[in-house]
Amino acid sequence: MKSSQGTEDKTTTLTFDSNDWISMLTFNGSVFMPSVLTLIGIPGLESVQCWIGIPFCFMYLIAVIGNSLILLIIKYETSLHKPMYIFLAMLGATDLALSTCILPKMLGIFWFHFSKISFEACLLQMWLIHSFQGIESGVLLAMALDRYVAICHPLRHAIVFSQQLLTHIGVGVMLRAAILIAPCIVLIKCRLKLFRTTVISHSYCEHLAIVKLASEDIRINKIYGLFVAFSILGFDIIFITLSYVQIFITVFQLPQKEARFKAFNTCVTHICVFLQFYVLAFFSFFTHRFGFHIPPYVHILLSNLYLLVPPFLNPIVYGVKTKQIRDHVLKIILFKKHFHQ
Repeated sequence: MKSSQGTEDKTTTLTFDSNDWISMLTFNGSVFMPSVLTLIGIPGLESVQCWIGIPFCFMYLIAVIGNSLILLIIKYETSLHKPMYIFLAMLGATDLALSTCILPKMLGIFWFHFSKISFEACLLQMWLIHSFQGIESGVLLAMALDRYVAICHPLRHAIVFSQQLLTHIGVGVMLRAAILIAPCIVLIKCRLKLFRTTVISHSYCEHLAIVKLASEDIRINKIYGLFVAFSILGFDIIFITLSYVQIFITVFQLPQKEARFKAFNTCVTHICVFLQFYVLAFFSFFTHRFGFHIPPYVHILLSNLYLLVPPFLNPIVYGVKTKQIRDHVLKIILFKKHFHQ
């Protein structure tokens, strides 16, 4: 009798614990594989998001117009069908795609409160954003290597950067990013089943922001996210730095002052673009993971600027600093003025 009663008590306790656990999940609002998620925009700044959307929209318009103009100039001007400008066209196309993946939905949240997004669409946006980030980093590395060969081994440049190599580089940077980011989606879909909330405290679907919604162990997802970040951005920044160290050594060894100035001037534009991309990238990356005392809206604003500033600034920087691009832009403007007169 005693034994039976003890067993019954244990069963009752077990049942109570189980029911208590289930009720706790219900209380916490946990959802099994949600079909719809909610993006809140910039947490803490919801009341002024409509105003924040105005400069963001302006940046997007400049990014679309500027990058489209550069793509058209490079496509139709045969004298610009050289590795340096082909890489610039790749960068422009990537910037267009990256900003278009983010801004329309973000402005929908800020201005029209279109905050709902399906789980699959959110994962697709995440994959596209991080893939285009990886492609942009790969193109910047290719541009640095192009400058390295052009300055350090000028006689071999035409042989090394053949049309075939340019195609391989283009395909390679796209495949590298797409393949490395794809397991992030698989790990979320296969490992994470229970979500404590369906509200994402972000203005777009970012990997870590989605992963943090889960009630389960997310260490593997975090580790793989770090691996991807360092294997793409970390790898690229190391080789870009090494390329420019070698470039500067070669430039300062040139005997003539004019030659040194000309060689250095061709690199200034690229250096500006590299710095704005990687400084924002690493600042956003480290504050998002280790800046626990920084307000959430600072994290989100930095993440947004990291993705929006390069597409906005790149065409301006290249338009101002690259003579061939600048001349063709001026020709288009003058032609339009003459046509209207």
